[in-house]
Amino acid sequence: MNPVLLLHGALGSKSQLDPLKSELEKRGRHVYAMNFSGHSGEPFGKTFGIEAFADDIARFLSANTISKIDIFGYSMGGYVALWFAHLYPSKAGTIITLGTKFDWSVDSAEKETRKLNPEKIEEKVPAFARILQSRHAPNDWKELLAKTATMMEGLGQNPLLTEKTFNAVRNNVHVLLGDQDDMADRNYSAAVAKMLPQGTFTLLPDTPHPIEKVKLSNITDLF
Repeated sequence: MNPVLLLHGALGSKSQLDPLKSELEKRGRHVYAMNFSGHSGEPFGKTFGIEAFADDIARFLSANTISKIDIFGYSMGGYVALWFAHLYPSKAGTIITLGTKFDWSVDSAEKETRKLNPEKIEEKVPAFARILQSRHAPNDWKELLAKTATMMEGLGQNPLLTEKTFNAVRNNVHVLLGDQDDMADRNYSAAVAKMLPQGTFTLLPDTPHPIEKVKLSNITDLF
């Protein structure tokens, strides 16, 4: 049985996945979690984005002498997981994505980047600003927001995951989306599952986007 790697979302941290890690360990799984570069105090790399984060996974597996791993990717982490599987098909086992936005375009990227204005966050949701500051220290959370916005703009102009890419991913992939998720498009997520040769789509009832509000058995039952 492969070990499991948990991947956080944009502006996130592996600590957000501790409850899921504990539940999987109770079921006898060997579970790892990692922070992407630039997140939760990890140094920024020379580049920032999906491709760099896939390289983070490759280095993590090498450092821990792991030849093959099952992956759970929350939100952006799911996008990274599928790009990693595309690059390293022999290293990835079963993949589960949750709340992952696949439908990137110039318009959708613009919509998302508008949410990443640090001044507006400090003004309208100061508690979230404090969380970001604490979560990513000693890094500057505002720099992380700026780099994330640039990454999203790049995805809007040139999505890495396309129909051709999905068709080439031969792993078992479970695409999960909450029925109250306002981040990812339901129809496009279902379409992605059909593009994947061994993909399935599940709509989770009474489930919003935040990982903290997801019923963990909806994930653990798939591993």
